[in-house]
Amino acid sequence: MDEGNASTEDFSFIYQQAFLVRLDGEIVTQVVMVLSTSLFFVYVNSVMFFTLRSKPIFRETSRYILFANIVLSDSILLLSNTVLYLFALAYLYVFKAICALVMLFCIATYTFSPLNLAVMSLERYVAICYPLRHAEITTQKRTNIAVGVVWFLASLNIVIEMFYITVTKPHSFNTPTFCTRERLFIDKWQLDLYHGLNSFYFVAVAVIIIFTYVAIMIAARSISTDKDSAKKARKTVLLHLIQLGLCLTSFLYGILERIVATLPFALFLHLRVLLFFLLLILPRCLSPLIYGLRDDTFRPLFLNYFRCRPGSIKPVVISHEK
Repeated sequence: MDEGNASTEDFSFIYQQAFLVRLDGEIVTQVVMVLSTSLFFVYVNSVMFFTLRSKPIFRETSRYILFANIVLSDSILLLSNTVLYLFALAYLYVFKAICALVMLFCIATYTFSPLNLAVMSLERYVAICYPLRHAEITTQKRTNIAVGVVWFLASLNIVIEMFYITVTKPHSFNTPTFCTRERLFIDKWQLDLYHGLNSFYFVAVAVIIIFTYVAIMIAARSISTDKDSAKKARKTVLLHLIQLGLCLTSFLYGILERIVATLPFALFLHLRVLLFFLLLILPRCLSPLIYGLRDDTFRPLFLNYFRCRPGSIKPVVISHEK
């Protein structure tokens, strides 16, 4: 269940019926599938994050700092989405304070990834179009400041809502609720703010990525530009655009869930699990994995850690043209 997905008011009866009539074996099977897949990808992301923190050169290089944050963000998003899905699967009511905490992680990380992709694209733009000033502009300190700003923007929406609820209805956090994004709304403006900010962020990110892609293509035609570096940077920015598309797939979950809810009940149960895997888990898990495996510097180190063979690790030398 993602933060912008199907309203609980529409599906509460269906979920309740599912909890009452579903066989225990089916519940256990779905829980095992969800948990095993989620935990596997969390493990993969944990190895990636550990790899990125294992060498000083990774911790000090701008693009790897940004990459580490996107791995961390997608891992938290995966865990929070899994918790929400298990709540829905069991039709479990939890205190609104717990729901708000899970939603805080879910919404902040959901928004962080596309915003971070924009910063990663700008870093590649600077590397190709301003190579002599790249080291000066993309310092470790400035990169960390940029990451902090992105986390602030990603959390802005949910923090405003939590503050508003705390001021207007502080005792509502003690109320048991079915944990979905819609149950946290008090007024219509909150829904408008949520969709408005998300739409603005995604459009702005798309514009930035397309701009950097075109700028790198133009720079690649310059005689003074390293052709190989520009080609690799162009492919990287194009991958960022594909990653943005993967981030947007979670918007389809709520729409498709409403559609499959009109199908026979048994089919709905199976399709709902399939949609959860295809639209919520796989896009956010495969995106950083694909990005990491295509990096010639990061890939061998990650694979050695993943195979539990740290003894065969060679000294890391970062090529700055990627």
